[in-house]
Amino acid sequence: MNRSPLLATVTVALLFASPTSAQAVSGQLAPAAAAADTPVKTVSGTSFTLPRGWSLAAIPAGVILAPPETDSRIAIVEIATAKDATNAAASAWAVYRPAANRKVELVTPRAARNGWEESQVVDYETSPNEKAAIQSIAFRKGSGWTVLILDASQATLEKRGAAVGLVYQSLRPAGYTRENFAGRTPAKLDAARIAALQAFVKTSMQQLGIPGAAMALSQDGKIVFEGGFGVKTLGNPAPVDADTLFMVASNTKGMATLLLATLVDEGKLRWDQPVTQVYPAFRLGNDATTGKTLVKHLVCACTGLPRKDMESLVNTRPDTPASTTFTHLAATQPTSGFGEIFQYNNLMAAAAGYVGGHIADPNMEVGAAFDAAMQKRIFTPLGMTRTTFDSTAAQRTNHASPHGDSPMTLQPATATMELNYTAYPSRPAGGAWSSAHDMIRYVENELSEGVLPGGRRLVSSANLLERRKANVPDGEDSFYGMGLSGNTRWGVPIFNHGGSLAGYKTDIVFIPSAGVGAVILTNADNGQALLRPFQRRLAELLYNGQPEADGNVAAAAARVKASNAKFRELLTIPAASTDVLAQRYTSPELGLLTVEARPAATKFHFVSTGSQVASRKNPDGTISFITIDPTKKGVELVAGTAAGKRTLTLRDAQHEYIYTEVP
Repeated sequence: MNRSPLLATVTVALLFASPTSAQAVSGQLAPAAAAADTPVKTVSGTSFTLPRGWSLAAIPAGVILAPPETDSRIAIVEIATAKDATNAAASAWAVYRPAANRKVELVTPRAARNGWEESQVVDYETSPNEKAAIQSIAFRKGSGWTVLILDASQATLEKRGAAVGLVYQSLRPAGYTRENFAGRTPAKLDAARIAALQAFVKTSMQQLGIPGAAMALSQDGKIVFEGGFGVKTLGNPAPVDADTLFMVASNTKGMATLLLATLVDEGKLRWDQPVTQVYPAFRLGNDATTGKTLVKHLVCACTGLPRKDMESLVNTRPDTPASTTFTHLAATQPTSGFGEIFQYNNLMAAAAGYVGGHIADPNMEVGAAFDAAMQKRIFTPLGMTRTTFDSTAAQRTNHASPHGDSPMTLQPATATMELNYTAYPSRPAGGAWSSAHDMIRYVENELSEGVLPGGRRLVSSANLLERRKANVPDGEDSFYGMGLSGNTRWGVPIFNHGGSLAGYKTDIVFIPSAGVGAVILTNADNGQALLRPFQRRLAELLYNGQPEADGNVAAAAARVKASNAKFRELLTIPAASTDVLAQRYTSPELGLLTVEARPAATKFHFVSTGSQVASRKNPDGTISFITIDPTKKGVELVAGTAAGKRTLTLRDAQHEYIYTEVP
C-alpha cells in the first residue's frame, strides 16, 4: 500500500501499492515501440490505449505492455469466469507470472464506470526495500473479468505515471460507448442545481469525514453561490463561510503564471526566452540542461524533472530563504527529455514565481519581490482582499484548521500546521492562503480572459490563454499547460488545478463554453477524494450527465475506511524494536534527525517537523518506523546498518536518503 501522502507518486487514479522490484515476465516483448498513443483491442474486444514509446506483446488470454525502462510491466489478462475479484486477480497472475505468489493485503472497491459493472483494487504485501509497486485491478462485465496487473519499480511508476494512467483510464469493455457532452446546451446554475451541488458536498463530507468545506460558483460573470459547510476546527462550532481562509496549495501555481503573463504583456520576458537571460543565476543540473531551459519550462511539468520535495518537507525552517529553491534545482538533473513525459515538480514552479518577482523588482530579495508583485499585479486588481502568503496573519483571522485521520482512533483529528510552514520558502508553488470568495474572483478572470469587472484589462487574452495550451499529456484526454490542467474527457474542454498540503485539499474548475467556474476548499486530507467527483457532479448538473459522482465518493469512502483499518492493523503502537534506534542521525540532504524513545511513545524529530512513530516488521524481516500523527502519517524509515553505524533509510519514488548515526 502507498502509505504516505508525503511520498505519493503521480497516482493518476490508481491506488498504487508499496514496491517490489520487477522480475522477468512471460511473453516475448515486441522490439518496436509505439510511435504515438495507439488504440488497441484484445481478442474479446476490450479496448485500451498503448502509450507512445511503449511496446506490446501477446501472452495467453492477454497482453503485456512495457515502457522503455526494463524494470516495469503492465499486464492485461482476461478471465472467463471467477467467483470474485480476488480470485480473478489470482487467475490473472497465474497466467502472467505463476511463481510470483504475492500475498493479498487488502481488497477495496472502485466505482463502477466506463461500462464496467464492478471494479476492485487488490493490494499485495510487500517490503519497502523492494522499491516497487505491485497491484491488480479487476474489472467485471457480466460473468467475465479483465484484470490489469501493475508490476513496476517505484521510480519508473512515478516517471511514467501519466502513461500508466492513460492505460488504466482507457480500459473499456467491448461495445461500450463513452459519454459525450459535446453539442449539449449547458444548463443554468439555478436554485435547484445549486441546491443539488450543495447536498452533494454535504453528503460527501459526511462520508469522507471532512470537518469543513467552502464552495463558490459563478456563471456568466456573476457569483451565483458562495458559502461554507461544516466547521473550521473539530470541537469548535464556528462555521466555515465564504471568507474562511484555507491554504490553497498548488492552486497558487496558476496565479503565479498569471503574474508571468502580465510581465510578458509588458515585454519584460518571453515564454520562449532562456531563463538565464532574465535570471542569470539560474542553474538546472548541468550546463547543457541549464542552457536549454526556457521560461515556459519552469511551469509546464514537461521538463523531465521528478518531484524532489523531501528536502523541503523535513529540512526547511520558516526562515529558509527563497533562494534555496535555486540551490536545490542546481543539484537536480531531469530523468527524461524535455517535452517527453509529464513529471510534476514544485521547485520549478517556485523558481518561476521568484523569477517573475525578480523581473518586477530586481532590487528586492526574490521572495519579497514575488510577494509584492502578486499583491500589486494579481490580488489587488482581482479584489482578492483576504489572500495572503503570511501564515501568521492568516491564522489570526477567520481560517480553517487542518485535519487528518488518526491511526489511533481511525477518526479525523485536528493537526498541527508545522508541516505546511515548509511550503513558505517555495511559496509560488503552493503557499497562498485564500477563501472561496477570493478564489472565485480569480476563476472569473479566467472566464473573462483577463477582463476585470468594469471593463479594465488585467492581462491580454493571448497570454492568459497561453497558460491553457497543452504542453504534455497527463492521462487520457487530459494535459498540463502552465500552472493549469485541461481535459476533454466528456467532450467539452474543462480546466482545473488541484492543491494539496497537509490537511488542506482544494480545487478550482472552469468550463469556458458554459461560462461556469467553481471553487471547492476543504480542511482535511480526505478532501482529496472529493475533488474529482466534485468536478464530475458539476458537469452532470450542467449537461444532464449519467449520475456517477455519488458512486465515486461512496467507493472512495469505503477505500479510505478499509485502508485506514489495514494501516492500523499492520502497525505496533507504541513502537517496538526501538533498541535498533540511535538517538541522533544526520543526512547530507535532510539534516538532523533525533529520536525520543519512551515507553508510551517514540517520536522522531526532523528539522522541519516531528511525529510519533509506530513500528512494523516487514515481510523481508526488516523493521520500519512510520510516522502516525494526523496529516503526517505514512512517512517510512527503514532501520539498518552501514559501516558499523545504525542507519534509517527514507525514500521517495526516485530518490533515496540515508540518515546515519552520529554521537
